[in-house]
Order: sequence, then C-alpha cells, then structure tokens
Amino acid sequence: MPFDPTHPPQTGPAGRGPHGTVSGQPRALAAWLFLVAFLVWVMVALGGATRLTGSGLSIMEWAPLSGTLPPMSEAEWQRLYDLYRTIPQYALVNQGFGMEGFRQIFWLEYVHRLWGRLLGLAFGLPLAWFWLKGAVPASLRGRLVLLLALGGLQGAVGWFMVASGFDAGRTSVNPYRLVIHLGLAFLIFGLLVWTALDLVAPEPLSVPAGARAWVRRAFVLAAAAMLAGGFVAGIRAGLDYNSFPLMEGRLVPSAYLDHHPWWRAFFEHIATVQFNHRLLATLALLGSIIAAAVSWPAVALRVPLLLLVLAVVAQYALGIATLLAVVPVGLGTAHQSLAMGVLAAFLFAMHRTGTPRPALAHAAAGPVAAAR
Repeated sequence: MPFDPTHPPQTGPAGRGPHGTVSGQPRALAAWLFLVAFLVWVMVALGGATRLTGSGLSIMEWAPLSGTLPPMSEAEWQRLYDLYRTIPQYALVNQGFGMEGFRQIFWLEYVHRLWGRLLGLAFGLPLAWFWLKGAVPASLRGRLVLLLALGGLQGAVGWFMVASGFDAGRTSVNPYRLVIHLGLAFLIFGLLVWTALDLVAPEPLSVPAGARAWVRRAFVLAAAAMLAGGFVAGIRAGLDYNSFPLMEGRLVPSAYLDHHPWWRAFFEHIATVQFNHRLLATLALLGSIIAAAVSWPAVALRVPLLLLVLAVVAQYALGIATLLAVVPVGLGTAHQSLAMGVLAAFLFAMHRTGTPRPALAHAAAGPVAAAR
C-alpha cells in the first residue's frame, strides 16, 4: 500500500485488526518504529561526522557481509591503507599522515557502516517476528515492506555516493549523490515516524482555519532548506561568506547566479547555494511562527506547534553559529543532526493537524473500546 499521510492504517473495530490483534500490539509496533527512527537519526549524525572529517572515503570496498569485521591483522591494515593511498583525497589532502592517521578516519567510517548493518537487523528481525505473530495489520504491510526495500536501497546509494569520491581530481563525494543519500535518509525517517504516529494517534485534532495550510507551507520550505543544506555540505559552501545576515556586506551577494549555465548555480555555485539555504531557512522559520500564531486558539495544538517553533529556532541559531565558526566538526555534525529533530517536529505537527478521520477514532481507544 503506498504511503498516504492522510490515511493511517486501520486496525479494525474495538482495537482489533484483521488478524485479531489487540490494541497493545499496535502500540508495540509503534514503539519499535520509533526506536528504528532514532537509530536512523544516529546514523545521520554519524554520516555528518564522517563527511566533515573526510572519513567516508577511507574504506574503498563495499563488502556487506565480510566488511562487518574490522581488520584483524597488520597485513590487512596495510592492504587497506595502500588502497586508500591510491585515491586523490590521500594525495591532495592527507598525504603523509601515516597509518595512525588512517586508522582514525577508518574507525569513524567503520562505525558508520556497522551502524547501518545493525539498523537493518533492528528493522528486519522484529518485522519478521511481528509478521509471523499476526501483529501487522494488512493495511500496514505494504508500507513496512517498502521501508525494508528503502533501507536496502540506502545501502546501495551510500556506496554509489562514496565511490564518486574515488574519481580523478575529487577529494570528496559528488554533491548530487550526497543529496540523494541524505534525502533518502529523511524519507525513511519520515515514513517511520509517520507510521508510528498513525498507530498511536490516528485521530487528528480540530484545527482553526488556515492552521493546517500554514503548517504544510512551512514544512515544504523546511524540506527545501534541508535539501539545499545538502548542497551546501556537498560543495562546502559553508566555508565561504562566514558572516550573517549579510554576505560580503550585501543582503544578496554580488556573485548570485554568476554561473554558466545559470540554472546550475542553484546546485553548484557557492554564493547561490548558500544564499538559497539562508533564504529557505528564514522563510521556514517565519512560516512555523505564523502557523503557531494561527493555531494558538486551539489549546490542544499549542504543544505540537511550540515544539515545532522551538526546533526551528534552535536549528536556525545553530546554523548561524556553524557558519560564523567556519563549520567546525562538532557544530556541523550537530546542525545536520538537529535537522532530523526539525523534521520530527514537523511530522508531529502535521499529523496532529491532519484531515479528520472519525472512522479511525476507535483505533486509539484500545482496551476501553474492546470492553464496551
């Protein structure tokens, strides 16, 4: 079943699904999905650290099974180090840093890949168990299989991205492939969180006129800002124009769109990419504040919308701090990680302000409904 944010999976009357599952089982499913989403969040943080430290190119082999174990001998360490010394990043950035320097970047990338393998097990094994126990509603199966497939695809896309960093003249990965990899992580995280919310809170709240629309407008802007941030990271645009709110003393940099062809400036030109990221982030911040103001009369919506505004404000401030400090590893990693928190806050707010679905109210009633 394709993902549809406006129609969560139905669990049947009186808290029971098509296979006789009771309300406790949907909540167990939701807890598992929230846990996997958290693991994805950590994976994104590790990915940010590997990118900022240049560690992502240290392992030049894609070995999904044999790569689970680290090097077990000095000869294996030397073999991997010799492989790394064949790529431009070593010659142009890390030449002469020795085996100890190689070990440092290797271990971070190794942990990143190992976490991905563990994440696959954390999703696949419980899914099989829930499925065999008859605890997965029929309407949810397609979405969970899709998530499993997307997880496998993400591993392949990750290697597709890393391999681009081995090309002649490159010292980092292709920015387009980086954005695809990051965007797919956002998609997987979003599907996990939304599906879990469907299971624990299928019925949205009543919202004032315009609130639902403003939350969605702000979300579109925030999503665009996140993807633009991927291009900022991909071309290292954060290392230039390290002032705020002006860029070289101007609100709009003089070099904006100064690229040929002009349309590629949106993805490849430092001044354009950074300005667009700033602009989209500012509009997302304003949109979230307007959404909270419009929704304020609905008392039940205040917590979701306040969480949303706080998350966006914190991310905005962290982005400025990261820029002014010229993207140190700690702040850069935190900025990429908090983007997942912003996404989670938007999903929560959108779920709470979704289209009313009275027929699903019983799904959250649980044992109370079953006892009636």
